Amino acid sequence: MATDPPQRPPTIDAAAAARWSRLVPEGSAPWLHEEIGRRMEDRLQWIKTQPSHWADWSPLRGGMEAHALLARRYRDAAAFVIEPEPALLAPTREALAAPWWSARRWQGARPSFDAPPEEGVDLLWANMALHMAADPQALIARWHRLVATDGFLMFSCFGPDTVRELRVLHERQGWPPASHEFTDMHDWGDMLVHAGFAEPVMDMERIVLTWPSAEAALAELRTLGRNLHRARFPALRGRTWHRNLRRALPDVALSAEGAGRIALTFEIIYGHAFKPAPRVALAAESAVSLREMRSMLQRGGRPGG
Repeated sequence: MATDPPQRPPTIDAAAAARWSRLVPEGSAPWLHEEIGRRMEDRLQWIKTQPSHWADWSPLRGGMEAHALLARRYRDAAAFVIEPEPALLAPTREALAAPWWSARRWQGARPSFDAPPEEGVDLLWANMALHMAADPQALIARWHRLVATDGFLMFSCFGPDTVRELRVLHERQGWPPASHEFTDMHDWGDMLVHAGFAEPVMDMERIVLTWPSAEAALAELRTLGRNLHRARFPALRGRTWHRNLRRALPDVALSAEGAGRIALTFEIIYGHAFKPAPRVALAAESAVSLREMRSMLQRGGRPGG
């Protein structure tokens, strides 16, 4: 285990992140979140472990279609929904409530909003949440507590090259940063190990999306998140600023397709890691939680063994 935890991205405004987390999404999850969820779910074919319990972390933003894919893949497993924000509980329940005539009722276990098993779940699924956390190390530690011994975490998030074109534009114009900083996949791997996960596997790809106009691109960006940078614009911008932004965007983000289309880059990071059996260092006096002791006894282990 690492001796010093990696530092969290220093640019995130915690108050702004809290406001965003409480904001109820309008309509369904963004198309990009659902697409990333589909690609991440496809990676599960390489993991032979068959969970008996799994949990979806904040699926209203992560994607209901992705949730349905997991329910079909693990149709015999107990499913849980973990929504950390009380404001999102009711709309999440409504979105997951399948009417009696819907095929979704027969494609997997109905998700439970009760607390997951004390010993944890075999799979914790967290799609597109980590890059919006003000304290990602604390969030990863929380995920670690929710995963059972020998279970695994599966997550995705934005990487550093996301909307690089917009960053360039803001720099050229002398404007504050276009977004907060996104963490590199190697740093995520270090954080996972420090939290107690093992064998982290990180993967990355870049997706370039195009739109017919700057207005269409900016409208979709607003559904994906918010700029949480501490040094962002301190107040709303006026019509003149927005007009200048729309006019300048083609200078840095013109698609090769032509016809005035706008292209923006998104770096997507995928990661998974297993939770090994707890190991407690021998000392004159050692503290072991009841859950850890049960796990070690079940495996025939002992503190420090």
